[in-house]
Amino acid sequence: MLRATPAAAPALIDRANRALADLAERIVRLKGWPRRGAALLAGASAALAFAPAHALPLLAAGFSVLVLLIDGSRRKQAFAAGWFFGFGYFIVSLYWLAFSFFVQAEQFAWMAPFAVIGLSAFLGLFTGGAAAVAAALWRPGIQRLLVFAAVYMTFEYARGHVLTGLPWNLPGQALAGTAIGAQTAAWWGVYGLSLIVLTLAVLPARARDGKGAQGLIAMLGGAAILFCVGALRLAGPDPGVREDVLIRIVQPNIPQREKIAGDLWARNFKRHIALSQGDAPAARVYILWPENAAPYLQEYEDALALMSRELPKNATLIAGVVRREEIGGKELYFNSIGVFVETGGERIARAFYDKHHLAPFGEYLPFQGLLRSVGLAQLAPYDEGFAFGSGPQIMSDGGPDFAPLVCYEAIFPGEIYPEGRRPEWIATVTNDAWFGDTAGPRQHLDQARLRAVETGLPMARSANTGVSAMIDAKGRILDRIPLYESGRIDAPLPRPLAATIYTRIGDLGFAILLIGALALGVSPPRRTRGGP
Repeated sequence: MLRATPAAAPALIDRANRALADLAERIVRLKGWPRRGAALLAGASAALAFAPAHALPLLAAGFSVLVLLIDGSRRKQAFAAGWFFGFGYFIVSLYWLAFSFFVQAEQFAWMAPFAVIGLSAFLGLFTGGAAAVAAALWRPGIQRLLVFAAVYMTFEYARGHVLTGLPWNLPGQALAGTAIGAQTAAWWGVYGLSLIVLTLAVLPARARDGKGAQGLIAMLGGAAILFCVGALRLAGPDPGVREDVLIRIVQPNIPQREKIAGDLWARNFKRHIALSQGDAPAARVYILWPENAAPYLQEYEDALALMSRELPKNATLIAGVVRREEIGGKELYFNSIGVFVETGGERIARAFYDKHHLAPFGEYLPFQGLLRSVGLAQLAPYDEGFAFGSGPQIMSDGGPDFAPLVCYEAIFPGEIYPEGRRPEWIATVTNDAWFGDTAGPRQHLDQARLRAVETGLPMARSANTGVSAMIDAKGRILDRIPLYESGRIDAPLPRPLAATIYTRIGDLGFAILLIGALALGVSPPRRTRGGP
């Protein structure tokens, strides 16, 4: 029988440290294309930490390799390492965008590689810039890890805001696949969660200091604390549900090619109607249809009459629509949410919300004059694309107020509803049929869950196909309809939590964490007693 000796654990740690230090030194010494290839592979691997793979160890492996590549680098070398890392990261994170160009392949397929490669190359400038600035502020030992995490997240914050922003696959979003890992986003939002996740993820880079095993142990310990805190918050008081309010979430599962076919408008509309029918045992019912469920719906009296006949009398329809309006002698198109209510035996449009955070290339063409000169166009079937709405809004039909979000808007933290007025729930409509059976729709759902955690508000999410869901105020999915299934969810409306810390202070919590990490990272190293 083998017996452990007191010296066994230190000896094992020492052996592991030597092996990890040797591996780290090999990575640091890479030159030329092997170095660039290592950065590219590290970025691509880190991106597999997100849905659907959720390979969280690869997030640590990828970012730790990037830190080692910056070690001892000049700023230009660090920028190159960061850019190749980012290029690999975003190619894997955003490859699914290419599928949208094949829906109308005869017109747009040629644009797919340019869009995905070009966007990844552009976003790589943020990771390259972060690596270069971090290299300029480098300190020995653990301080360099704090510098890296703080500088990297500063550039991530910029990525989420520059040119309307694209905060897709921030490091903290890797934990959004389960509610337990995402709970602290209620305190400091996804940017603060990302800073914590990134700091933990790079601790294995202590291998260069001969302390790789200790770094791994610290990373696992920090992750355990994060999940324990999440478990405690989930175990706290549950606000319950409103039995008097029922949400009926419809997922028609219409292939995108058929959805945009004008001659199938009536058939598609009737599919939504069929899935919405049936008595609902609640005083107030909300039927939620997905993005662009019925273009120009308010213009068709026959469609409004059919809704009046077929939908439950006590139901308010919240539908994704395209609407048009003439403003200043020009016809504009809006990607909108319409609220349709029953009054005097007729169904009418009560109010509209117009999407204000439009997706570049999908809904409008940035730098329109320049890009059109080389043959590029947006996917939206209108010459000028969609017009921008005025901003976040709260809607109501006399029942519980809700914040409307259209598709892409759900990835932006802090932009859910106007300041000073808090709704009771979030209604999200989307259409992920553009992107096929890929990582895109699944990552989109994870990011929507984070908005529920950050705000403490339940979310009803209707997708044309995948993934429709009812999400409670702690980010737990109570019911869902998977990709490529038609159906509906009938669920009582979960009650909101009290306003979260993030709701009250926004990104101030992230800023405090960021400043603290940067201050510790760039502070002069301690002098040993008796030293010079």
